[in-house]
Amino acid sequence: MRHPATDPMLDGDDYLPATERRLEASMGLDTMSSLEILNLLASQDRVAVDAVTDAAADLAELVDVAADRIRRGGSVHYFGAGTSGRLAVLDAAELLPTYNLDSGVVVAHMAGGPAALVKSVENVEDSQEEGRADADGLGPNDVAIGLAASGNTPYVGGALAAARDAGAYTALISSNSRASLAPLADTVVLLETGPEVVTGSTRLKAGTAEKLALNGFSTALMIALGRTWSNLMVSVVASNEKLRRRTVRILMQATDLSEAESQAALGAAGGDLKVAIVASVAGVDADSARASLAQNSESVRDALAGLATVSS
Repeated sequence: MRHPATDPMLDGDDYLPATERRLEASMGLDTMSSLEILNLLASQDRVAVDAVTDAAADLAELVDVAADRIRRGGSVHYFGAGTSGRLAVLDAAELLPTYNLDSGVVVAHMAGGPAALVKSVENVEDSQEEGRADADGLGPNDVAIGLAASGNTPYVGGALAAARDAGAYTALISSNSRASLAPLADTVVLLETGPEVVTGSTRLKAGTAEKLALNGFSTALMIALGRTWSNLMVSVVASNEKLRRRTVRILMQATDLSEAESQAALGAAGGDLKVAIVASVAGVDADSARASLAQNSESVRDALAGLATVSS
């Protein structure tokens, strides 16, 4: 695993973090037309995609560690302030309905708490003590992921330091190759996005890269934990009419059942899509399907393999 250099920053633009430097292409920003500005922003967002691609090996290492810790009963905790914190909250919140993930498995902590989600509370990111307090209770089976484009946020530093003291695995996702928090991380995911179109506004491509990295991390983590089957969202919670229709469609895609047959199979499974899939594909009743899923960590693939072994 790699750590960015942590040489102290000196005076002068050459020694500023890349996210704080001026972008040559946007020097005339306030003279551009709206179309020119949007085209420039779009071209710079492509840099964010490339940055995440370049960091894929480190991100994959983090996925594998997190999956192992969760299987041992641990959990993943995001820590961020400002844009980074809001992106963390968004990512964690969307895992619950999409993958039927229990609350507490992937948790987001934001400097300033819920109030900071809708109103900027800039000073709270300077509190190492708040970061330490939010990381209280982590243990050796847990993973703490700090999100800080600058790589220097005191709140994130406090959280990572407390997590490391508790024996948790620590990681930092940052766009600063000189991140001062890097020594607190077992894995550093460096997203080299460079200067922003609006100097220092890391809600732009640095934030975009963080969003992409979190999407990739959590999606790969859910797949590793058996929350999909093939590329199907088999763990989705059908909490409204749109999602109930989706479960029928997914069952039809996973099997040769018609719409009416899929609705009947879901009814027999008590609305549980995974149970309906396993029962339909393996040709067993809902109770047998449910039992095989329970014995195989709720993985459809493993549950089907288990039933095939029993029948052979």
